[in-house]
Amino acid sequence: MKILSIINKSIKENIRHLWLLILTIFLTPFFVGLYWAISEAEKPNYEVLLVNQDAGVEYQSKKYNYGSLIIEEIKKIDKDSLQFPMTIKVTKNRTDAIEKLKDNKADALVVIPDDFSERFHNLLTSNEEESITIGFVGDLTSIKYMVTAIWAAETFSEIIYTATDKKNPVKITETSLGISGKMDDFDLYVPGLLILSIIMLLLPASISIINEVENKTIIRLKLSKITALEFLTGISVVQLIIGIISIALALLVAVGLGFEYAGSLFNVFIIAILSSVSIIAISLILAAFTKTATEVLIVGNFPFFLLMFFTGVAIPINPKELFSIAGYPITLQGLMSPTHSVSAMKKIMIMNMGFIDILSEITALLVLTTIYFAIGVWLFWRRHMKV
Repeated sequence: MKILSIINKSIKENIRHLWLLILTIFLTPFFVGLYWAISEAEKPNYEVLLVNQDAGVEYQSKKYNYGSLIIEEIKKIDKDSLQFPMTIKVTKNRTDAIEKLKDNKADALVVIPDDFSERFHNLLTSNEEESITIGFVGDLTSIKYMVTAIWAAETFSEIIYTATDKKNPVKITETSLGISGKMDDFDLYVPGLLILSIIMLLLPASISIINEVENKTIIRLKLSKITALEFLTGISVVQLIIGIISIALALLVAVGLGFEYAGSLFNVFIIAILSSVSIIAISLILAAFTKTATEVLIVGNFPFFLLMFFTGVAIPINPKELFSIAGYPITLQGLMSPTHSVSAMKKIMIMNMGFIDILSEITALLVLTTIYFAIGVWLFWRRHMKV
């Protein structure tokens, strides 16, 4: 009977700490389902752009452009023997193609040089074992670029070898976007880690708000006629300063350890501010659902893990586009603001892109932050400040 009494008492204690019980039981099943949803949305699709700069060659009073002919052969290939979902697109403008690469609308650019026909004709008509140089452009740090580039290189080699019967007919030259060709593994992690330093604001920002509730000082604030917006804005300013200090210190440490970045620190500063405000806005929502600092630490694990592991902060992701607005892809992960922060940081620090190039990410951050903040202020007022 004593054991039954202890069991009964323990059950009641666990129910009393309901959030901890929910976290223990449902966290892993939640992530199992989430991983499944994301893996279903992230089925790989590779896109290669082809630019033909071939000037052609004249032979026996006829003009030949072997670059155009080889493109026609490649376009007939929908999938290779490995069943890669490969999309092949031809574009006339190299500059536009590079912009698509920077915006992650394609994975690799293959440039057929102006002397392609001349060299190809030499392979056909002579016994010389010369190679044809073909240019590849892309983010050399991207797995999708590597897969696409290997596929394209093998496809070109196979077609040219079949036509000329010459071994090793293709020589590849790679041009990296920004400084991606110079970066090591550590450098690739830094942009995401900088955003992680801001995500760390989630719990302390929520606790700084909920302390007023837990200590009952929220009553005096109500009596002073202060609005929820004024109260939460005041706390948010302090947390914003902490967030900027945190990301600045993280960047200083990274640079001290050998990290080399491209792009403007001013743009980095803009993204840091917007990201900090966004995380603070999420912390308002978290504070609205809790009553004590202990509950914040328990419940906060759900959004913290989501923001850390499913936005590209800790692990690179290639989310599938659901639809687009003004050409900017909208994804499931894009509903979480750090996804856009990481994208912007990579564009600035790796691709050496400017303010205009990250306007889409800035717009997404502003829209999401406004929504988060409005929801957070309203929920907090309803839960903790409504008289």
